[in-house]
Amino acid sequence: MPLVCDELTLGYGSTPVLHRFALQIPKGQMTVLLGANGCGKSTLVKALAGQLTPQQGHVLFEQRPLADWPAAERARRMAYLPQYPELFADLSVFDLVRYGRFPHQALHRQWQLEDEQAVQTALQQTGLEALGARRVSALSGGQQQRAWIALILAQQAEYLLLDEPINHLDLNHQIAIMDLLTALRLQGKTLVVVLHDLNLAARYADHLVLLHQGKILRQGRPQSVLQAHCIEQAYGQPVMVVADPLYGAPWVIPKGRYVSVSGHEHGAS
Repeated sequence: MPLVCDELTLGYGSTPVLHRFALQIPKGQMTVLLGANGCGKSTLVKALAGQLTPQQGHVLFEQRPLADWPAAERARRMAYLPQYPELFADLSVFDLVRYGRFPHQALHRQWQLEDEQAVQTALQQTGLEALGARRVSALSGGQQQRAWIALILAQQAEYLLLDEPINHLDLNHQIAIMDLLTALRLQGKTLVVVLHDLNLAARYADHLVLLHQGKILRQGRPQSVLQAHCIEQAYGQPVMVVADPLYGAPWVIPKGRYVSVSGHEHGAS
């Protein structure tokens, strides 16, 4: 396994968020992290990306402690999109995406044609090719999110770690980004993605990890993880799980309390 959590304890104070946590990320697959708010998803992906130092244990990247990797070398191999990226409001979209090429620069290698092509390709993949000259501050929230996704695509890393990459996106762009991530996986890239949408996770993930209170409640293929009793335990919400009528993947239907049918509210049974 190329990316492994070995007896990992993580936290931001005296109380750990994850304690003696163990996980193996399969290479060449899309692993999706699921779970209720506060269960440890973002904390875990930060540690996998080297953005959070473990209190105990290690993250191993290709059988080598992640902390032992030089920053530039790690950045060429691994790209990370945080949940709330810093906003460079005064930059143009093109200049923001250019940052993705910085790990490939050195004293002996300055900006080259392949860097320009990588940026242009990333803008095209995210539907931003017409907005390259626009200031980031002038973009909508969804466009800003796509600009950040373009940045990590321009990085051309083998491992992509994305914390809620479809946050702020409308339905069309959510599907476009998930389709794009799947295309990258089919090209051999390894992805770790934090999602809240269980049905998109069921459709696109190869490997699901369902977290609950800092521990793995269940992991594996979507059909084995997205079962009603597991979801109810993780989220505290009664659900029904049926087959997606298009693709046969698990389709999670929350029962809730009220529904509106033809303008009339009815209590769910």
